[in-house]
Amino acid sequence: MYRFSDPHGRVIYVGKAKSLRQRLTSYFADLSLLHPRTQQMVLAAARVEWTVVANEVEALQLEYTWIKEFDPRFNVRYRDDKSYPWLAVTLGEEYPRIQVMRGAKKKGTRYFGPYSHAWAIRETVDQLLRVFPVRTCSGGVFRRAGQVGRPCLLGYIDKCSAPCVGRISVEDHRQLALDFADFVGGNTQRFVRDLERRMRAAAADLDFERAARLRDDLGALRRALERNAVVLPDGTDADVFALADDELEAAVQVFHVRDGRVRGQRGWVVEKVEDLTGAELVEQLLLQVYGGTADDGGGTGSPTAGVPREILVPELPARAPELTEWLCRARGARVEIRVPQRGDKRALAETVAANARQSLALHKTRRAGDLTTRSRALQEIQEALDLPEAPLRIECYDVATLQGRDTVASMVVFEDGLARRSEYRRFAVRGDRGRDDAAAMREVLVRRFRRLLADGAGSPGARGETVTDEGPGAQVGSGRQADPSSASAPRSRRFAYPPNLVVVDGGPPQVVAAVAALAEVGVGDVAVCGLAKRLEEVWVPDDDAPVVLPRASEGLYLLQRVRDEAHRFANTYHRSTRARRALASELDEVPGLGPARRQALLEQFGSVQRLRRATAEEITEVPGIGPRLAATITAALAPAGATMGGDA
Repeated sequence: MYRFSDPHGRVIYVGKAKSLRQRLTSYFADLSLLHPRTQQMVLAAARVEWTVVANEVEALQLEYTWIKEFDPRFNVRYRDDKSYPWLAVTLGEEYPRIQVMRGAKKKGTRYFGPYSHAWAIRETVDQLLRVFPVRTCSGGVFRRAGQVGRPCLLGYIDKCSAPCVGRISVEDHRQLALDFADFVGGNTQRFVRDLERRMRAAAADLDFERAARLRDDLGALRRALERNAVVLPDGTDADVFALADDELEAAVQVFHVRDGRVRGQRGWVVEKVEDLTGAELVEQLLLQVYGGTADDGGGTGSPTAGVPREILVPELPARAPELTEWLCRARGARVEIRVPQRGDKRALAETVAANARQSLALHKTRRAGDLTTRSRALQEIQEALDLPEAPLRIECYDVATLQGRDTVASMVVFEDGLARRSEYRRFAVRGDRGRDDAAAMREVLVRRFRRLLADGAGSPGARGETVTDEGPGAQVGSGRQADPSSASAPRSRRFAYPPNLVVVDGGPPQVVAAVAALAEVGVGDVAVCGLAKRLEEVWVPDDDAPVVLPRASEGLYLLQRVRDEAHRFANTYHRSTRARRALASELDEVPGLGPARRQALLEQFGSVQRLRRATAEEITEVPGIGPRLAATITAALAPAGATMGGDA
């Protein structure tokens, strides 16, 4: 075990390694080869200390202890974005009480959850109090009721057995609380069958009033059960984890399954200070989630708290055997860590993963949608790039190609820190320039800014460039030629708005190409920068060193979002272009098939594979293609289908 400290003695990173010499050598190698976050950690450190332990299980325990004690800022920290509520039964009190609790767990209290919302717990408890009228009042209310000899309202409406005034003995009230805990813990069928038996007995004795009351109690139990649907039929106790991450952040979701039912769900988003793989993230996650349980020995006594029998994860950690042994010690019984491969558990894991992806997307949306955050991001970019004003309109360009063929480019627009999809543009790059990424970038920028100057002067504008929008219902990859006389010309006026900042996906070569393109068309009042993917460095013209924004900078986060969106948009267009070219080349050889009909086939089927699988009757459904031409197409593609097994 080793730990890095800063000049003030604060521990900033905790790690473990079998070979300390090899691990430290990797840190003190050439800084330019390290990940930026690792660079920052090494530069902030003043000394390193280490402790030798006997085995990796002890290393796991010591790592958790140090992280909990020192709170090092360069370790991944999995922290909830809020305090999740638990349903608690205070069995340690003379008269147990049902309540919603947050924060640290107390000895002698049985916990169920955690749950996403406190109101969900209260609604369930309100239904169950009909059958299990356990005390829910605070200590002060309980004592005052005993002093005046009158119970509270719940006692009068039969939702409390009123132990405060002696309506029920201490033993019987405790048994009610234990029955309530058993029901919530998953042992439900015993109580349902008992109520059904008593209801039938009352009806047989013609005590219909009692039978009706038992019927209502039975309905309350069933409504409570409906709130926790069965997801695993074998009564599994498991925690199901999922991760969704990008370069800077990771979203975590966990479903707590007890007795085959989802009893609770938690989710949070963490910053990735280290450059960790999925397996390493899972190891850190399990270490921190179950570390508190290991400290207290799992003494909460709750079937939904502590370590379950199964832990389902998206990837197995490298030290899975050591983690398993550590968790077995914490639980005092067998624990299994595994990746679900099939069946209901696999389906549930996919559901949790979908929640994690949605959580990360929602987090990004909220972060981007916050006006204060966006303003700070624009201000940070202005200061870092030494701009005269905040870049309220940012345009980002990216080039996508495959060995110099089918080269395309994208332009995305962010205004006030928000994406403006209606102003996205796509460019088809043809000729020899498509073989050079920098040359393609220069051509695209020349075409874009010539159009800017032409639109600003009211001239017809440049022709022959693809300027399709990606708006609602737009066909991705379906280009249209710019035509100022068309009905859509007024919408293209947005293309004439000049940006405050041009961002190119790449490093110095792309930045040089962008500056040359602006100089060629005579535009000198637009700032240019490049964002390189590998180290997330910002390159500016005429500067040999990059601008390094802090990892937690909102400005860097905005530039990354802009760059990633341009990359996504370019790749989408590139894939579509390749598929259409492949299909068009196959159809060129079909006699009697002109450009209009080829285009109709492209729009209908989209790929050679699908067209080959289509029957002549399905092909005749395409406008302009009759039975004879459909048979010709089927015959022309049949030999290619026999020799080519994949999608062209």
